[in-house]
Amino acid sequence: MRRVLILGSTGSIGTQALEVIAANRDRFTVVGLVAGRNADALAAQAEAFGVGATGLGVEDAVRLVQDLDCDVVLNGITGSVGLAPTLAALESGRTLALANKESLIVGGDLVTRIAAPGQIVPVDSEHSAIAQALRSGLHTEVRRLVLTASGGPFRGRSRETLDDVTPAEALAHPTWDMGRVVTTNSATLVNKGLEVIEARLLFDIDYDSIDVVVHPQSIVHSMVEFVDGSTIAQASPPDMRLPISLGLDWPHRIAGVGVPLDWTTSSSWTFEPLDEEAFPAVALAKAVGKRGGTFPAVYNAANEQAVEAFHDGRIGFPRIVETIQAVVEAHSEPLGELTYESLLEVERAARAGADQLIAG
Repeated sequence: MRRVLILGSTGSIGTQALEVIAANRDRFTVVGLVAGRNADALAAQAEAFGVGATGLGVEDAVRLVQDLDCDVVLNGITGSVGLAPTLAALESGRTLALANKESLIVGGDLVTRIAAPGQIVPVDSEHSAIAQALRSGLHTEVRRLVLTASGGPFRGRSRETLDDVTPAEALAHPTWDMGRVVTTNSATLVNKGLEVIEARLLFDIDYDSIDVVVHPQSIVHSMVEFVDGSTIAQASPPDMRLPISLGLDWPHRIAGVGVPLDWTTSSSWTFEPLDEEAFPAVALAKAVGKRGGTFPAVYNAANEQAVEAFHDGRIGFPRIVETIQAVVEAHSEPLGELTYESLLEVERAARAGADQLIAG
């Protein structure tokens, strides 16, 4: 019986995790729940699962990570605010089922140097797919990682046609049901850029050996190419409950958690190169990742500010990535050892810089 603490319990990842747990009460018990600000939904979840330890916000998340006796911390918080709970989970020795990619990307070496081997289990569908495929060979036998991208709602459109897209259009993702920030990031391909950085940090593969390919059907979740020419892919219908279940009990699989592919009907899977002129966020993320240090934190912070500005109607869609690039180009690496406090200061400056550019 694995004892689970869920951070971000009322969000998309948290609610689906609770669905997995509800269907497998013999394998999991929920010992704690933390939501962002939806107290009513949190109370309903606590009652349904008999949970006495609950909280709201990041401070409560850190407190419960430190205080509760649990086996797995599922970090489903959105945004870089999830860094403090990620660090707390790693320092406590818990298995960290990580859906909050921003905390790994922002924390970078600060996170990886305190994580024990295998302590971080990825919950993103792409990185879960890679983790599964990597079990087919040795690390020294990997030639490259191939992350798949749906292409988002604007796949196939040129840069010139994106000036007037609306927030509602950006949120109309063709295959996944996600929160506002992640869905917008999928439309800009910033999410895929963040996933490239995440893949480098999780799997210790050079950026030049991490590629992105557009796969609109979202059936193949990512692939690993080995030195002998073999490519191992993980395929399943788009359903986050599968990678969530693996995150909760890695590497064990849970029967019936997802619906398998139907091989009795005709279907086609297509793959196409990423249009980097229309969607430059991935190439920018690779460049940022290669520079390392606090540059990924700047990339993420500027994006979060720009996404909010886009949804508030203060900037157009292409200016999201333009803002990120401008803030990254203006950044200079601080002197001294990277610490949690220095990261917070870098983030604050990056957000202020983004806000200044947005205001014009």
